[in-house]
Amino acid sequence: MSSAVRGGTRWRRFAVVMVPSVAATAAIGVAMAQGALAASFSVSGQDFKVTADKLDGTGFVQYGSIAEGTDLKGNPAAHPVAVSGFKTAEITNMCQSVVTPDVPIFGSISLMLKAGGSGGAPVKAENIYLDVADLDADAEFKNIDIGVAAGKADKGPGIQKGTKANPFGFAQQADRAILTKVKQRAWATSAGTFKLSGLNLRLHKGVKECY
Repeated sequence: MSSAVRGGTRWRRFAVVMVPSVAATAAIGVAMAQGALAASFSVSGQDFKVTADKLDGTGFVQYGSIAEGTDLKGNPAAHPVAVSGFKTAEITNMCQSVVTPDVPIFGSISLMLKAGGSGGAPVKAENIYLDVADLDADAEFKNIDIGVAAGKADKGPGIQKGTKANPFGFAQQADRAILTKVKQRAWATSAGTFKLSGLNLRLHKGVKECY
């Protein structure tokens, strides 16, 4: 599935949305928690794609939410997401891509970012939250609890500060989550720390995505 990118884009807007927001995630289907708000910032009008050979995370929690922001024309927009949080995460051979459409003269411009590959150190993150729209992967969970109240989940970093997630809504948690062959589309990510080894960032004319 191609990223949902619509509407006109001016150079100033292009400069803002092309700033990289790197992420990779683990997610499985959950019920949406009523009254939830996802990322503690207004999300842009563009989602982004991520692939990874492997994501190995400890202290996993996941709950349903809504990512709110605007579309590329500035109109209010909201997106249902599964918020996945990890106390720590290591990501091997990560790729992130985002496409900005309708740039004057050039048409579509793609940003592609890669890190944690070529036999080097993996990408490392602490207290990371990911607002995910869809994901495909092979997944293994250690000591998973499904159906715990979001406010009572204590294996992961808990509900993200600054959000309005329903503490009584559906959540799941695990001591460890291991995902391989990850393909995901997301709207936002936040992390206490994010260390990218072997960072490589390129702009491409046209549509060029991680998958």
